Amino acid sequence: MIVSVSITLILIISLIIDILCGDPRNRYHPVAWIGKMTKYFIPKLKIDKDDKKEFEKKRGTVFTVFFVLSSVILIHLSLSFLCHYYYFIFFIVSVYLLYSSISIKNMENHINMIVDALRKKDIIAARKKLSMIVGRDTKDLEEQHVISGAIESVAESTVDGIISPIFYFSIFGSSGAFVFRIINTLDSMIGYRDNYFIDIGWMAAKFDTFANYIPARLTSIFIIVASFFIKANWKNSIKILKSDRHETPSLNSGYPMSAMAGALNVRLEKINFYQIGIPAEQLTVEKCKVAIKIMKIAVVLFCLSVSIPFILLLGLVKWWNILFGI
Repeated sequence: MIVSVSITLILIISLIIDILCGDPRNRYHPVAWIGKMTKYFIPKLKIDKDDKKEFEKKRGTVFTVFFVLSSVILIHLSLSFLCHYYYFIFFIVSVYLLYSSISIKNMENHINMIVDALRKKDIIAARKKLSMIVGRDTKDLEEQHVISGAIESVAESTVDGIISPIFYFSIFGSSGAFVFRIINTLDSMIGYRDNYFIDIGWMAAKFDTFANYIPARLTSIFIIVASFFIKANWKNSIKILKSDRHETPSLNSGYPMSAMAGALNVRLEKINFYQIGIPAEQLTVEKCKVAIKIMKIAVVLFCLSVSIPFILLLGLVKWWNILFGI
């Protein structure tokens, strides 16, 4: 039971640090290190000869599986060793890994920069800031589509930037959260469907889809509950979730985006890809602020009603002792 209390404290402290400080600088950020390693290997996964292209998928699959499995083994064994012999260091390292795996303050800062640019009528700056958090081309987007992209990012980030890491932390500790971030980072760097990445990133995209499957659906539920608490349109959130959750090409992203669109009474649109929600109200910068509020409340509710109770329940059945070998 002592370990489960420690795991709970790790979660609470990590959330507080992230909310107050945001992400660590890249030179100290483990996820940034993973990004640099991936960037180094990308050219080595490509094959120049056309008659050898079929081997790119095999190379990408071997790279992704090896990278993820070796990370699982290395990080978990290291934490287990520290937990057994140096518990205080285990606690500090676990906090740092989880804190590095979630991104609440960072997303809020990005959205605030977009909002500030739009309030100053600087659409060029707003497009540039949006381009930092979305994969689409933003250079010709109108204000409404910039706002839509920002809100979509909040909804998606609530899953892969917060709820998913916490979900896996609640089962496997900080190693689970950080390995999820590795999978998510690989997907964000090579999991595209264009001609260059479609084969080498195939397995990374599959891993990410699988890892986010349950958290995406849980997040949509907590977006609805959070919208109820702030008196947003929670009934419409349920309605749009039911009708539009499959509108996106992604198996998962439609869930949080449709719930968010319904709660805000707006239509979210990626040009030539999808439209989600009913445009009952206009997309405004204030809607971005409400989306951030919904994100924060959804995370708090998830931690209080799912994550912490589950951590303590696992403690009662000695799961944490088994996991860390103590």
